[in-house]
Amino acid sequence: MAEAVQEELLALSAIFCGQDKWEVLSRSETDGTVVRIHTKADGLLDVDVPLELVFHLPAPYPLCLPGVSVTSEHLTRAQCVTVKDKLLEQAQKLLSEPMVHELVLWVQQNLRHILSPSGAGREGAKCALPTPSTPVEDGQWITLVHLDHMRAKTKYIKTVEKWASGLRLTGRLMFLGKIILILLQGDRNSIKEYLILQKTSKVDVDSSGKKCKEKMISVLFETKVQTEHKRFLAFEVKEYSSLDELQKEFETAGLKKLFFEFVLGLVK
Repeated sequence: MAEAVQEELLALSAIFCGQDKWEVLSRSETDGTVVRIHTKADGLLDVDVPLELVFHLPAPYPLCLPGVSVTSEHLTRAQCVTVKDKLLEQAQKLLSEPMVHELVLWVQQNLRHILSPSGAGREGAKCALPTPSTPVEDGQWITLVHLDHMRAKTKYIKTVEKWASGLRLTGRLMFLGKIILILLQGDRNSIKEYLILQKTSKVDVDSSGKKCKEKMISVLFETKVQTEHKRFLAFEVKEYSSLDELQKEFETAGLKKLFFEFVLGLVK
């Protein structure tokens, strides 16, 4: 379990690398590890709520639940306790796998439902993706990623969908025969966080069936969203039966040039 915790800590340090966003408070072979994460989540009326989350990872973790502490100057003590209880309920579903980042994403996505008096029992609901505005925002980017293969395809797809949803990224996971492409659209920092997750998480299995990290990944292209680019409203998984069908997807998205420069060569 120590190896799994160490890998999780490395991933967390890469994801929450900003000043004062992340700190290891203590480490002990007998008492485990305590980490503190500062983040923000959408509260009521879409107001950002700063959260301080402290996770105690006991020695047997992730085979046992982490200890969780929630504090915020914007929440009452009772609200903090409610958020903590809901996090622990969610953690029950993630036992045996490193879960800290999953829990952070979950609370970012569900805080408004937890706090809403009419949202009881709806904390698992998905937050609506923001409606794209007409002007192109400075932080909106498009990134095209190529994956070499997926052995554990069903689980891999679910993981990619979960990451995209949690980070509020839209786009496509595209399959054409052996070609696998991920087109991400959204805030550039969120895309960077996605790529860190993709490279540091054990998302697939190797030839022997053992869980492994994604090593065969390449970023083909990234750019700011331009006025001619289609704004995707959701993240979708699509399989294409022909190259022409895939080309039409890129053309509809205003990415015809991108297709010919970076995708067509993967087929030959």
